[in-house]
Amino acid sequence: MDIARNPTSIPGNPELADAAVEPAAPETIRRLDYTPPAWLVPEIALDFDLGVELTKVRATLKVERNPDAAADQTLHLCGDNIAVMELLVDGKPAEGWSMSGSNLLLPLAGERHEVTVETHLHPATNSQLMGLYASNGMLCTQCEAEGFRRITFFPDRPDVLSRYTVRMSGPKAEFPILLSNGDCTASGEGENGTHWAEWTDPWPKPSYLFALVAGDLVARTDTFTTMNGRKVDLAVWVRPGDEDRTEHAMRSLINSMKWDEEAFGREYDLDTFNIVAVSDFNMGAMENKGLNIFNTRYILADPDTATDGDFDAVEGVVGHEYFHNWSGNRVTCRDWFQLSLKEGFTVLRDQMFSADMGSEPVKRIEDVRILRAAQFPEDSGPLAHPIRPDSYQEISNFYTATVYNKGAEVIRMMHTMAGPERFRAGSDLYFERHDGEAATCEDFVKAMEDGAGLDLSQFRLWYEQAGTPRVTVALKHDAAAGTVTLDVKQLVPPTPGQPVKKPMPIPLKIALFDRDTGSHDGERTLNITKAAESFTFGGFAKPPVLSANRGFSAPIQLESEATDADLQFLAAKDDDSFARYEALQQLFTRELLGAVEGGPDETRRAAIVEAMAAVIDDRAIDDMMRGELMMLPAINFLIELAAPADPVALHEARERLKAYLGTRLRDRLTALHDRASTIPYSLEADSRGARKVKTQALILLAAADVAETAKRAETQYRAADNMTDRQGALAVISGLDVPARGELLADFHARYAGNALVIDKWFAIQASALRSDVLDAVEALAGHEDFTMKNPNRVRALYMTMAGNPSAFHDAGGRGYRMIADLVLALDPINPQTAARFVPWLGRWRKIEPVRAELMRAELMRMAAVKSLSKDVREQVTKSLDTSA
Repeated sequence: MDIARNPTSIPGNPELADAAVEPAAPETIRRLDYTPPAWLVPEIALDFDLGVELTKVRATLKVERNPDAAADQTLHLCGDNIAVMELLVDGKPAEGWSMSGSNLLLPLAGERHEVTVETHLHPATNSQLMGLYASNGMLCTQCEAEGFRRITFFPDRPDVLSRYTVRMSGPKAEFPILLSNGDCTASGEGENGTHWAEWTDPWPKPSYLFALVAGDLVARTDTFTTMNGRKVDLAVWVRPGDEDRTEHAMRSLINSMKWDEEAFGREYDLDTFNIVAVSDFNMGAMENKGLNIFNTRYILADPDTATDGDFDAVEGVVGHEYFHNWSGNRVTCRDWFQLSLKEGFTVLRDQMFSADMGSEPVKRIEDVRILRAAQFPEDSGPLAHPIRPDSYQEISNFYTATVYNKGAEVIRMMHTMAGPERFRAGSDLYFERHDGEAATCEDFVKAMEDGAGLDLSQFRLWYEQAGTPRVTVALKHDAAAGTVTLDVKQLVPPTPGQPVKKPMPIPLKIALFDRDTGSHDGERTLNITKAAESFTFGGFAKPPVLSANRGFSAPIQLESEATDADLQFLAAKDDDSFARYEALQQLFTRELLGAVEGGPDETRRAAIVEAMAAVIDDRAIDDMMRGELMMLPAINFLIELAAPADPVALHEARERLKAYLGTRLRDRLTALHDRASTIPYSLEADSRGARKVKTQALILLAAADVAETAKRAETQYRAADNMTDRQGALAVISGLDVPARGELLADFHARYAGNALVIDKWFAIQASALRSDVLDAVEALAGHEDFTMKNPNRVRALYMTMAGNPSAFHDAGGRGYRMIADLVLALDPINPQTAARFVPWLGRWRKIEPVRAELMRAELMRMAAVKSLSKDVREQVTKSLDTSA
């Protein structure tokens, strides 16, 4: 949404419409500059005359002066790439109005008025996929964060809450289904083959929650009766032919509604809840009140086309968007700096939901793995920001892992400190106090403070300071006194704009294990509040083994003096599943970092083999957990620990360790794969776990014996009755130089031709292949007839996957870097929001060894020299180059 490249056209002023506009310096918006809106809009009526090529919108706003704001005679209405076709005030032509950039300024005297404005939209050419746009003949909207201003002129800010009435009409043959927020209150037939529908949403909402969908759709329907007896009609709308892949989404929705009542006491508040799946979508999904719009990848799922991970993602995202009905819709954000108020809280809620629906320990490990791979690099780079940022140029750039995932971890710490009952009391108080309001992060913290009985004075630093705290723990044993003392030190590293940090409050869960019995005397939660603290515990005749940050009780980088023997002990004995996983990860990490520095450590390697053998053999572990324990650390996480890092050297060390494990554990891995292959397909935990360990076994075996593993993987591929097994086998074969590789890739494409989501997988499998020619493959795939720059899913499948492939992206000659920079420059004029998501891959250059770092920086400089960059991309590029970062 770059105003400079898309100037607003104003009827009667062709010079402005046609003039070449020099890009303006982007405005920096600051949190401390917030002022309440001068005018409120209690009610808005929207009338849409729908068409793919041309849609006419007539908006009638009932405006009234805000008594809590400074007196302002001018009504400021935001616009973006739209023109005023007609403007009325109280039914008469408006006078004295003007344009400031793309915004409409309308002077108004008095206290209340009715303002009517007509705009004309062109959905078919809206490639930004913001506002009203066309997707395969269907009309749909995306308004968060600032897309509503691409539909009509409006005070497009989250603290302006309005009741919406929507009327839409259009050709019935083209748009047989007409949906909007709230409940349908009337519908009928029009002239010349048209029809119409009216929707009313009784709950005041900000403009970013407005939604409209019109198209040829079919629905899976069901009902849900709330805890107070309200019957809710549910529908999941998809294109004809996709309805058989919506059962899991519907079941996830019903489970979400029931869980939110039981876990948080939140009841749904309309008679209708609709979900629509859209193939062209910048985001994962959107929580528009009563009409959630989803990327198809988070709705469509069946065993033949969706992996177990896809099923999990559908469940989690459906839950996430539904939970927003309270944590985001009924209580919304005062301004966009408060984004984590709704997103961090809702991510925590969807994590808790998914944990209750499946395996809590496995879900916790998955969430931490995502945090470390995505958020930790963000927190230590040029784009680091607090979960409540202080400034931005383009708000779309702050839909980040920090706001979402770290935001969830911060609220999880409150849950840890309060306990489940008091946390629930705090959340109940928050919803009670702020229902129907636009609230702030401080409002949430204060409600937790009052409702849960916590002192969160120092805890507010988590909202103010960026950076991942580095915590060092050291255990000292006093044999004579029979005590142990735990010394804890913390450092919050400098980040852009915050060179000096205060110590953070950290709830650190620990246990002290008896080395002989393999047990401990209870878990403790230490409240760390200072830069350095010590804690002494009695009753230890012998030195215990420390298990620290159990359950990942705080989002920190933990460093300990644990020996390899201690880690091996914890990997075998710890009763906290995350701590057991973490002990293995630390063993892996020490070996991989050490291998890059000075070669492999044979003693440590032997310990790793022994620990991994114990994981494979331990029948007390279910296969879902076994699969997690078998995974090696991600390269992105290792780069954080090794910076400045040689990512290719790390990748090669990781491959060598895989080969070592595959060779020494060959018999066990083969037996594991054989055992798991006998378990029939279902979505039950034992079957899902079997598929998980099958893939992990193949990954390790492939690194040790290419020919034999290729045969085993090909057998799995051809016998597969589900996508998890088929994709897992193909992903392994795709990285091998074997004759079956080309044959199976061609078979996969032919088998699923026309299924966009599965063809996305086909692109991603090849872009992720651990092969020397992967960049050649990516270039060839970019010219494939199935590739398009207009679909964000397809672009991400090919290029985001390649950027995450260390041997490809970090090609010694810089080819991978050039490829991403070329993509950004080509994609920016089409879809700047999606283009901007690729810049941070290059922005991590400070973490990389000097030669590659300079190549990455050169690509950023090349992008920065392009004057026509969108605001989205320019902010990311500028911050990535900032030498003070």
